[in-house]
Amino acid sequence: MPASSTKIPRDTVHHPLFARFYARVSVVADLKGGVAAYRDELLAGLSGRVIEVGAGNGLNFAHYPSAVSEVVALEPERSLRQLAVRAAMRAEVPVDVVPGTAEALPVKSEAFDAAVASLVLCTVRDVQRALGEIRRVLRPGGELRFFEHGLAPGRGMAAAQRALDRTVWPRLFGGCHTARDPLGAVTAAGFEIVTYRRVRVPESGVGLPTSSCVLGVARRPGTAG
Repeated sequence: MPASSTKIPRDTVHHPLFARFYARVSVVADLKGGVAAYRDELLAGLSGRVIEVGAGNGLNFAHYPSAVSEVVALEPERSLRQLAVRAAMRAEVPVDVVPGTAEALPVKSEAFDAAVASLVLCTVRDVQRALGEIRRVLRPGGELRFFEHGLAPGRGMAAAQRALDRTVWPRLFGGCHTARDPLGAVTAAGFEIVTYRRVRVPESGVGLPTSSCVLGVARRPGTAG
């Protein structure tokens, strides 16, 4: 089966100012906010061919276990993609960084053993379409590993998130939305949730609109033929 027929220009997503900001903040979050440990947990036990959707500046690449034979890493934002290419050169597993959007993955159906969505579902334009594409490219029984921020459990913060999403937040932060429900979206897309846990980033201190996160594993139903 061919890849999705929807054609999206390679640089439809271009946020150079946000890309520079994200490249700095993400490194700090890894070192001081505990995110590096979550990346280890997210990718532990993976093997075979993996597709990573929205690879950003490639911070996951150093955490892939040696049993992974290949990573195809998609990043639509040009500046972040250039940083990801540099990170791929330092990775201990083969990583191919390519342009592409989550809503139209430029790869064949059922071609991957696992998929990774890490802090990306907040920015995609159509979450259900993106997850449908991820399901398409996974083999039956393949895993989706996800680490995403979303709607906070507290009513006050949740209200603030919704207000931010309607106004300034997406414009300032590269299309990011803070009040989405990644766990619900993964379930609605037809994945079976295997395990998940809710985490806070950073673990202590003042809560941010992006502090409420979920880390988990889902599976495409079915078995390989």
